[in-house]
Amino acid sequence: MRTNLILIVEDDANSRKLLRDALQVTGYETLEAVSGEQGLSLAAEHMPALILMDIQLPGINGVESLRRLRAEPATRAIPVIAVTASVMNTQRAEFQTAGFDGIEFKPVSVAGLLRRMRELIDAPNSGREVP
Repeated sequence: MRTNLILIVEDDANSRKLLRDALQVTGYETLEAVSGEQGLSLAAEHMPALILMDIQLPGINGVESLRRLRAEPATRAIPVIAVTASVMNTQRAEFQTAGFDGIEFKPVSVAGLLRRMRELIDAPNSGREVP
């Protein structure tokens, strides 16, 4: 796992650019996917240190993508932060129950996101048991 490689799974070009620019200026390398399926493929191939996952994606959504990541031994320990415009309390509870390692609401607070990412990347196995 490369500790400076972040996978951005986001179908909105403007949101993707904001995240990419903020991450690259602070020294991270980025990979980008525009669908859940593409994100799963890139995660398995490149083993990023962390994934930023939009919830509303074409094809499979972010919650289903997370479920599939956690089902695979190779990708189960990768920390995943949900990045979403959904702010309803029921949706927040759904994201927490799904097992995301964090939730960032759009518009994203870059400073807060970077702080949370660093905490997760530095945590051994992100608190998750890996067989």
